[in-house]
Amino acid sequence: MITKFLTFSILSIITLTSVTAEDGAGIQIIPSLPKYNTTTSFGLVRILDNPLTLGPELSSKQVGRAEGLYASASRTELSLLMVMNFALTAGKYNGSTITIMGRNRPLMTKVREMPVIGGSGIFRVARGYALTMQATVEYNVYVLHY
Repeated sequence: MITKFLTFSILSIITLTSVTAEDGAGIQIIPSLPKYNTTTSFGLVRILDNPLTLGPELSSKQVGRAEGLYASASRTELSLLMVMNFALTAGKYNGSTITIMGRNRPLMTKVREMPVIGGSGIFRVARGYALTMQATVEYNVYVLHY
């Protein structure tokens, strides 16, 4: 079993009303329910396809794409269900993916943790966790794989 620590940034500004990125996409699939629109955006679903880079700067090297969706899944607090693939396209990881799925707990929490549930290529049968910090779209990924 091999342990890896990887750091990625997603070049986007993610809010519950918009996703912007220089060459990414974030499209609202389902709007939030009117009753929760101004508090938790419960029911909102967005799909994303954004550059995955080595750092948060626009000049950072792109190493893949962050592809997936997120849904506002709590009626009482601002938290998301994230389903996301880090599709890697550079270097020795080219063609491999890391899959994250889980609760992105209240978005104002300083550090949030989500499970790595699998992957492909070099990361086949991967398990681990990803940490992301408040006010950044940077993921520190800890992965065990064969």
